[in-house]
Amino acid sequence: MKPIRKAVLPVAGLGTRFLPATKAVPKEMLTVVDRPVVQHVVDEAREAGIEHFIFVTGRGKAVIEDHFDIAYELDRTLQERGKQAAYEELKKDLPKAGQTSFTRQQAPLGLGHAVWCAREIVGDEPFAVLLPDMLSRGCMQQMLAAYERHGGNVIATEEVKPEETHQYGIVSVGKTFGQTFEITGMVEKPKQGTAPSNYIISGRYILQPEIFTILEKGETGAGGEIQLTDAMIKLMAEQKFFGMHYEGRTYDTGSKIGFLTANLAYALERPDLAEPLKAEIARLLNGA
Repeated sequence: MKPIRKAVLPVAGLGTRFLPATKAVPKEMLTVVDRPVVQHVVDEAREAGIEHFIFVTGRGKAVIEDHFDIAYELDRTLQERGKQAAYEELKKDLPKAGQTSFTRQQAPLGLGHAVWCAREIVGDEPFAVLLPDMLSRGCMQQMLAAYERHGGNVIATEEVKPEETHQYGIVSVGKTFGQTFEITGMVEKPKQGTAPSNYIISGRYILQPEIFTILEKGETGAGGEIQLTDAMIKLMAEQKFFGMHYEGRTYDTGSKIGFLTANLAYALERPDLAEPLKAEIARLLNGA
């Protein structure tokens, strides 16, 4: 069983749900407290032991590459002005040489197509996929633990209310093993009342490289796009898939409510911000 060393981050999306903010600024660079969303996702993967980060970008996303590079002028200015703490924080976040790769998705043809664009960099080994809209704490670490137990392909899942299942990709639940279970089927955004469970696919995957052979065919699904879910359904005929029930909460920063909630949740975890923020929230709720 090969270890998971590489992670694919599809960051080519247009961010239409956040216009006009994302007209010139990539949605992945919007900040949750004082860190870009994409930095939070990389932090999660790095803490789990991922060594190589593969960003699938698009036009107008060069700032993401700049964010994960050295900023000579800024570094020099911080040191000259004695702002050593800020300099060390930037240095700590910087990936080591050779740990990041960038490839271009030249047209918005779907998540499956974005993953396929990373095929040459991933090579013939299993890999992780992290959707940069979805923020979570420790989910990838739990995913890797599930992979070590079962091998195969692993999908992070969370429970939602039955009336919300039509908004997500849903998995069918087979034999359970505590936090994990066999996936016996998948469906993308089922009609209301027809979902096989209330377990949604929550934006973290571990996939075997054979998925690329299926994606290479370019078969389109919902919305005329190449859907990753469709490719996984086909791969299920040959390989096992396991669901990992994430013990935590995921914030969908691609939605306005999810983004605002993530900012509140992450700020309330900060000792320097929690109490002042609670006071401000109380004032707002009281109409002050």
